[in-house]
Amino acid sequence: MHILTHAEATERAGLIEVRGYDVELDLTTGPETFASSSTIRFVARPGSSTFVEIDAPRVRSARLNGRDLDLATALDGDRIALGSLAADNELTVVADCAYSHSGEGLHRFVDPADDEAYTYTQLFLYEAHRVFACFDQPDLKAPWTLRVTAPTAWTVLSNAAGRPVAPGRWAFDATPPMATYFAALAAGPYHSVTAVHDGIALGLHCRRSLAPFLEADELFDITRRSFDFYHALFGVRYPWGPYDQVFVPEFNAGAMENPGCVTFRDELVFRSRVTDDRRERRALIVAHELSHMWFGDLVTMRWWDDLWLNESFAEYISHRALSEATRFVDAWASFACDTKAWGYRQDQLPTTHPVAGEAPDSDAALLNFDGISYAKGAAVLRQLDAWVGHDASARAYAAYFRANAFGNATIDDYLEAMGEAGGRDLRPWADEWLRAAGINALTPEVVVGADGSYASVAIAQSAADEQPTLRSHRIALGMYDRVDDRLVRRERLELDVTGPRTEVPQLVGAPAADLLVVNDDDLTWAKIRFDERSFESVRRGDVGRIESALTRAVVWNGLWEMTRDGILPAGELVRLVLDGLGRERHLAAVTDLLRIARESIDVLGDPDRRDLRLAELSDRCRALLDASEPGSSLQLAYARAYAAAAAGDAAVARLRGWLAGADVPDGLAIDDEFRWAVVERLAAIGAMGDAEVDAVLAEDRTSAGELHAATARASQPTAAAKRDAWHRLVDDDSLSNHMVEATVTGFVRPAQEELLRPYADGYFDEIRALFAARPMAIGLSLAYGLFPHALVEAETVTRADALLEQTELAPPLRRILVERRADLVLALRAREVDRGAG
Repeated sequence: MHILTHAEATERAGLIEVRGYDVELDLTTGPETFASSSTIRFVARPGSSTFVEIDAPRVRSARLNGRDLDLATALDGDRIALGSLAADNELTVVADCAYSHSGEGLHRFVDPADDEAYTYTQLFLYEAHRVFACFDQPDLKAPWTLRVTAPTAWTVLSNAAGRPVAPGRWAFDATPPMATYFAALAAGPYHSVTAVHDGIALGLHCRRSLAPFLEADELFDITRRSFDFYHALFGVRYPWGPYDQVFVPEFNAGAMENPGCVTFRDELVFRSRVTDDRRERRALIVAHELSHMWFGDLVTMRWWDDLWLNESFAEYISHRALSEATRFVDAWASFACDTKAWGYRQDQLPTTHPVAGEAPDSDAALLNFDGISYAKGAAVLRQLDAWVGHDASARAYAAYFRANAFGNATIDDYLEAMGEAGGRDLRPWADEWLRAAGINALTPEVVVGADGSYASVAIAQSAADEQPTLRSHRIALGMYDRVDDRLVRRERLELDVTGPRTEVPQLVGAPAADLLVVNDDDLTWAKIRFDERSFESVRRGDVGRIESALTRAVVWNGLWEMTRDGILPAGELVRLVLDGLGRERHLAAVTDLLRIARESIDVLGDPDRRDLRLAELSDRCRALLDASEPGSSLQLAYARAYAAAAAGDAAVARLRGWLAGADVPDGLAIDDEFRWAVVERLAAIGAMGDAEVDAVLAEDRTSAGELHAATARASQPTAAAKRDAWHRLVDDDSLSNHMVEATVTGFVRPAQEELLRPYADGYFDEIRALFAARPMAIGLSLAYGLFPHALVEAETVTRADALLEQTELAPPLRRILVERRADLVLALRAREVDRGAG
């Protein structure tokens, strides 16, 4: 199949303008394929030629302006050549299209809980032509009208208001102009709950087997609050029809912003107790997708190099919505804890790219949906708001939406709107922040006089040699003093940091703070370092004494980046985390600290000390679990962390007792998800085999249960378990995207290096062919997940280098190899530092 290049899209957009799509789909033709008929009305330059896309096992016919095209010559893979076009054209393509099991195109799923079938579309980013013939690029927007034939008991949903017109026949209103990748269909025996807010019809939909767990009140509350926030901020009302939110199985992303019909992965319908940070994350996804109704849907980037006009804005605005309009007032602290860490890592890889990067083709564009487009872009926009002010930004949003409604835009369109609203020339800012890749480090250079006051203070700015741009940063400096058992902010100073060194004369003569925090309140995108006095405070365990959750997150991020950079030994970070956990109250921070502790132990730390440090983490989590309020989110977080780290006879006996209902801490529910967490750990340490996993699955015969069982089986530390998992992944192309992910998760486990060593050859020998043979979503999971990253050895780097020297690698595979190799090099360096620390 083809990829679409930017040059091809630009040429086609210069030739045609699409007036509308009439699409008819028949979902009653069997479990493998569905019938698709697409009639496209478009204008063109008379006499010109172009192509239309359709990816189908069988294209039955293509009729252009009343004449049948000869498909033997016109059809080339997933393209039909269209020649001798008239000024006004009508094209009808009839095809039998295939359901997918990878979350791409029209995905079909049968629920093992009740054998009911569900379908839904995921057409991002270049998959619409798997479902209907179309000009599949974001700047050829057009209305679309949909008719669907489905089993009579099914509910059918799409972007516009729809209704049954006969048994099993549904018709939907025409939509406003929208990009092809937004076309949505969800059909099946969905359970539905409806409401109305501010004149907008709201719907929540999930599988019937998940109906008891659909928390409609909470989801509607976040939706309503987000609607009100965006209406007030944007000055433009929601521009589509009803607003349906559909929770679908085996989704290959977090959610998709189809206008009026957003799809979410249905793991967000919590069937067991979750910590409050998981609820916050779900609320953020709800707010993020709703913001896309404006950023991305109403105004869409012209091509994927301006992806940030969709994702960076949605990520930034949704955090504002949560922090300003919901109970999740510390949403920016959560952003600093987890989302920024994702982006920081991405921005330091060899594959980093500008926020407004280049996307020469559809495959390259897909890979740019990463921590830079989301996390860095959002942080950059927050920096811009700190510079020009919220009021100017709000005026710019309204102007941008009104000028480009139902059309396409570029970076220059937004910069023009923001520049006019803020009265500033934003081109220098854009060159630094949007068009240049890489991250800066900000280091305080402090001299303290004999009297204990600052003799001089400056902020040094540095950058990697490969990405040397130094930027203008609007930051806050926070000065914290120890008061009783707390660190209290004495003063906050806002200033602009430019060039390699910025003097801070305002602090000269002031008493030296116990902790000087660069980038307090997390206003910019930068790694932070500490002056000597501040670092001593941090090493004494003072992080948890800081009152602000956001400031604590900034400091922890700084320590984590120092560990990744080989400045702070992994073992010392683990010690600081174990001490800090008891004082940390913010759930997202607790979760993130547990994550970085495990990564420090399993990946960045000396493997000879892994068992000892893991035991220390397990013991600490056990103590914190016992000290937590029964039934609290903290109790659940520490219980899950304890279960994930537990080893040894006593811990195994305790976990087995919990499974049997014995000695369970008060308030801790051994529900389905927690039970599987325990089972997966017991399997991974060799304390549970297939028969016991099967027994647990028999009590949870659901899709979630099947995925957990696959992870548990592949986790077992036996040659047979690894061999079986490898063969399933490599030889069975019927596995769904979620089953692949679950099996890969179990296959690669820390402390199983010798069991995994035989499969390194298989990976480097087979991954090219395997990647080429599988759908993109599954190929990416296999290429990334099966890379032998557990073998943190120079030999693995050498093997990766040898594969990278081959010129025929697909660009997405090459990028994964480059990134995984970089992770290995970083881990090798960090382990050497940790060994040297004694």
